[in-house]
Amino acid sequence: MNYRHAFHAGNFGDVLKHIVLVALLERMTQKAKPMFFLDTHAGRGRYDLDAPAVARSREADRGIRRLSAAPDLPPLARRYVELVRDFEAANSSRIRFYPGSPRFAARLLRDTDRAALCELEAGEAEALRREFADDERFSVHRRDGYEALKGLLPPPERRALVLVDPPYETRQEELRKVADALVAAYGRWPQGVYVAWYPIKRAAPIGAMHRSLVARGLPSLLAVELSIHPEDNDAGMNGSGMLLVNPPWRIEEELAGTLPVVHAALAGQGAGGTRIERLAGD
Repeated sequence: MNYRHAFHAGNFGDVLKHIVLVALLERMTQKAKPMFFLDTHAGRGRYDLDAPAVARSREADRGIRRLSAAPDLPPLARRYVELVRDFEAANSSRIRFYPGSPRFAARLLRDTDRAALCELEAGEAEALRREFADDERFSVHRRDGYEALKGLLPPPERRALVLVDPPYETRQEELRKVADALVAAYGRWPQGVYVAWYPIKRAAPIGAMHRSLVARGLPSLLAVELSIHPEDNDAGMNGSGMLLVNPPWRIEEELAGTLPVVHAALAGQGAGGTRIERLAGD
């Protein structure tokens, strides 16, 4: 399973990922002290939803474009849609350009905050450098994101949100690498807030990863998932999830009031659903 950001921009996986990211960034920037944001697999920063490779799949039509047309969204989902619409270069009702995770961070981080964006693929890294050339808060690194966890943590700010969002070119191997990276990063710096995105094709491998992280001693762990297909569907991806280590206080309540409405907007009366579960900690 190859989940490159550019091929799936604006789909239902991005909707979940970026709603959770917005919730985390808004909560963490409420404190006066500066914070650090690290994106280990940052992509190129912006995506043209009308580009042939993206438009052919129509994933954004069933993701952000469908959600943006839904009425009566809860505040967090509405805020996410507003941020996407604000990213549009033209005042259009139809969303064409979609912001990657670094662009959401750029909108929500303050002047006193700092960010590091890692991308190993040369073309994507160069596009990312151009995207953030004028933002002094952001540094772009062409380096392996997993290695960057060792080199960039802990940060001088002593407060950080770390996003781990790899392409899952080999799903089982990537799940293992994500789990190992979270355990190692937490062991090196237990004060950080870590969040990892993952695709769901079958539930069993995800459950195994969750159990392994609990068994390896991560004391505060929250799973947040949204699926729009049944578990046994042969689609490439039936759902996706975000795994939060050290989630901010009461974020579960905000997500619980948001994700069922988002699911209904994306899937209607269809299959799938949402899951918010404390795997470890209170």
